[in-house]
Amino acid sequence: YYFSVTLSFSCGVFQCIFKHRSTEEFESLPYICTLLNSSMWTYYGIIKTREFLVATINGFGAVVEIVFLTLFLVFAPPRIRAKTAMLIGILDVGFLAAAIFVCQFLLQGDIKIDIIGFLGAGLNVVIYGSPLAAMKKVVRTKTVESMPFLLSPFVFLNGGVWTCYAVPRKDWFLGVANVAGFFLGAAQLILYAIYCKPKSSKNAASKDSEHGSQHEHLLQSSSHFRENNEG
Repeated sequence: YYFSVTLSFSCGVFQCIFKHRSTEEFESLPYICTLLNSSMWTYYGIIKTREFLVATINGFGAVVEIVFLTLFLVFAPPRIRAKTAMLIGILDVGFLAAAIFVCQFLLQGDIKIDIIGFLGAGLNVVIYGSPLAAMKKVVRTKTVESMPFLLSPFVFLNGGVWTCYAVPRKDWFLGVANVAGFFLGAAQLILYAIYCKPKSSKNAASKDSEHGSQHEHLLQSSSHFRENNEG
């Protein structure tokens, strides 16, 4: 579900980590949760009839997250590496394995599809809602500096496309989760239209400062996700 958004966000983080050979202040939790979410939807697509597209897209997204988390573990300092490995073990291995085991061997028929769909939809809403703290800050400060623009159109388009996919199939788990993403993406774009101030040519940032700004935005987005989950 969330592959296009994840890929666009992860690419910038990949670049920063490779460039600095350090995870710096980036948080691994958004990617750990996204890997769990993608894995859930992959399993959902496998066990539900005619949902091959859901399985393949989210399966590829899970592979991207595995690559990123491997990179994160390589460059993270020992304390952060241990914490990340523990969270991966608990959420992406333990919780996922338990959910699949229960659904595969203890439940029958549509109930196991409903359980996985409910879990996946819940994770979708949490991840889609992660920029809410940034949106609140935009309204308070009347500037969009704390909210990276690239994610907003991807969230909007991704939510809209998957909603259009889900409605004709009457897949309410996919539909409800992605309707939330569609409206949150639209709200972010509206905030940009209201609070984005055009830069004059004489104050245009240099290429290096643009990279630094993008780096800061990525860190802030990761931090906002953590704050939302802790809240």
